[in-house]
Amino acid sequence: MKNIYLDSAATTQLRPEVIEKMAEVLQNNYGNASSTHSFGRSAKSIMEQCRKNIAAYFNVAASEIVFTSGGTEADNLALRSAVRDLGVTEIITSKIEHHAVLHTVEQLKNEYNIKVSYVQLDEKGTVDYTHLEGLLQTEGKKLVSLMHINNEIGNILDLKRVADLCKANDALFQTDTVQSVGHYHIDLQDIQVDFLAASAHKFHGPKGGGFCFVRKESGLKPLIFGGEQERGYRAGTECLHNIVGMDEALRLSYLNLEEERKSIKALKQYFIDSLNAKLPGCHFNGYSSDLEKSTYTLVNVCLPLPPEKAVMLQFQLDLKGIACSKGSACQSGSSMQSHVLTQVLPEDLLQRPSVRFSFSKYNTQEEIDYVVDTLCEFAKS
Repeated sequence: MKNIYLDSAATTQLRPEVIEKMAEVLQNNYGNASSTHSFGRSAKSIMEQCRKNIAAYFNVAASEIVFTSGGTEADNLALRSAVRDLGVTEIITSKIEHHAVLHTVEQLKNEYNIKVSYVQLDEKGTVDYTHLEGLLQTEGKKLVSLMHINNEIGNILDLKRVADLCKANDALFQTDTVQSVGHYHIDLQDIQVDFLAASAHKFHGPKGGGFCFVRKESGLKPLIFGGEQERGYRAGTECLHNIVGMDEALRLSYLNLEEERKSIKALKQYFIDSLNAKLPGCHFNGYSSDLEKSTYTLVNVCLPLPPEKAVMLQFQLDLKGIACSKGSACQSGSSMQSHVLTQVLPEDLLQRPSVRFSFSKYNTQEEIDYVVDTLCEFAKS
């Protein structure tokens, strides 16, 4: 049976070099970075070098990088502290954010009785920047939380435009960049976001590692208590091997970015062209078929299949050795329709199956041919 992995938006395969670096640290650098003896100092030195390396990719100070367990924790750290400690009384977000943001915002609304406003989207799921500007011009201390790249349909937000709007209206800006870090350069001196979330396992690094960018003098307070690690922002012994793995994964991602982006982008275009040629009637959700307005790493396609066949599609693809998803992996156990697609698709298309295929450097054109042929066979069966 084939084994074809087209679910890299959910998680990615570790690079061999990352595994080697992590194994070396696990074996040789097992000291606690908070200990003052030589083993601890060695671990601390390695960790702080990783922090400096990561900060350099974003043109920020090392002290502005806080290591976390991943993007969800980073989102929670920024959002919860902004309301609890920074005087935010209104959060502006969209209805197609990751649940790490949406569920946190709803919880904050219940806990603190803050106002939550949702920026309008066009029929493809892109933010209405004029409406956002209007929301920012009302009374009250505001925080905007909008993701850079949507994890289901791949739409790209104009980060700088939103950051400039927030700055002009004295609002804070938090962004989830889980789908873009390692795939796009982000200069945080040019783009004045206040808080940013990233996760290592989206760019061929380890699960359980990520970071939150916290702009200096923001006033952010910790989410987790119990120690003074991470300059007091995040208590708990740092996971050194994950930090080293994340640093190496990010280094290799940016070192090979142009070559790998070109290759993956060509693969995405080939997939779109092949589907259009062999399976007429496909509808590409959001801007996922537009290589300028969406990320090069994923396609979300609504297939020309009747509802009665939709329930069997994922099962049949899995039987054929094809890994993909109907939406975010975080909600894969749910029978509910994707909250993203319900915002961008009309009712008739919602009845048809939509699938997210996401690509990496490890995929090939031969794999794409097999997937398209499998979809065609299922459609005709």
